[in-house]
Amino acid sequence: MRIGFNAQLLSYRQWYRSAGISRYIDRTLAALKPFLDGGDTVAFIGLGIPTDSPALDWLRQVRAAFPTERPIARILWEQTVLPIAARRLGLDLLHAPAYVAPVCPGTRTVVTFHDLSYFLFPETFNRTNRWYLQTFSRLTARRADRLIAVSESTRNDLTRILGVDRSRIDVIPNGVDERFTSIEDPELLARFRAERGLPERFILSLCTLEPRKNLPILIRAYAESRRRGITEALVLGGGVGWGDLALRRQVEELGITGSVFLPGFIPGEEQALWYNAATLFAYPSRYEGFGLPVAEAMACGTAVVTSNRSALPEVVGDAGITVNPDRPDELAEEIFRLLRDDEWRLELGRRGQARARQFSWDLAARQTAETYQQAVRT
Repeated sequence: MRIGFNAQLLSYRQWYRSAGISRYIDRTLAALKPFLDGGDTVAFIGLGIPTDSPALDWLRQVRAAFPTERPIARILWEQTVLPIAARRLGLDLLHAPAYVAPVCPGTRTVVTFHDLSYFLFPETFNRTNRWYLQTFSRLTARRADRLIAVSESTRNDLTRILGVDRSRIDVIPNGVDERFTSIEDPELLARFRAERGLPERFILSLCTLEPRKNLPILIRAYAESRRRGITEALVLGGGVGWGDLALRRQVEELGITGSVFLPGFIPGEEQALWYNAATLFAYPSRYEGFGLPVAEAMACGTAVVTSNRSALPEVVGDAGITVNPDRPDELAEEIFRLLRDDEWRLELGRRGQARARQFSWDLAARQTAETYQQAVRT
């Protein structure tokens, strides 16, 4: 097979767009090598992407001729230049890894849907982005040969909201990198905390700082937990996404300024240290197509309290605590209980490690290659 992979959303810059979909593209391409190395696989990449990245060095690379890191330029390139390139290269299949494929792709297509937040929480997107995703992902879902959903929850949303036949959708969960593992070196973790100005015990939340992640509720729950007697700090790590959350103002109004840290974007190579250094990981997002930070925290042996919505219960199973994300009192109760019950918290950490081993990028890549074969045979 001649496979094309649209990697325009791949980014290695130190900013929030290097998380999420970029991570999915990077890990999927790297893990696909054993399954596609015998074929002619093409990665369509943007300007500024290093060609010697381990995810790309085995691929034929076609670089866009204009700045597709800008949304308008990328959309125009995907809908005009990409279909022409697919036909010129004689591709059997094009994989669009983020919701939208060319309207007239010139070849068979596989499209990955990470979630349908732009339908379910439209207020968390700006108007132009919302219109684009709603309009073009609907067209894509109708025309694609196969769809990949990163969770059963996302497959259910595709069927319920876009009317896609379940038989056209393959559920392929995200994987967890091997670097996310328990660090059994207390001195290393102590040095890391000291270098970052972190206390010995703290609650960590790691995500893009945007409305859907429900951070104002977490801050309210944390303030309530402090009133009940906890002394641990709260660390809200991540780059700023779309939407003004006014988190610092909320922290000031609640009188907890000295106990809440916002370190900004955390590079991928540091994240395992942050998870391991934390006492507890809190992730009360209202909606996730998968929830990769939850799986990564579990892989590091850190106990997790998260939301009981969307794909998050599917990811944690019985290895984490789930709560109603609209109930800060419920979240506060679980935070308080986990921080005061060391035995239960450590047991959840052990369960989380076992659970996280089920999520493998090698398995995801194998299943993705099988989806390619099925799409071409259709």
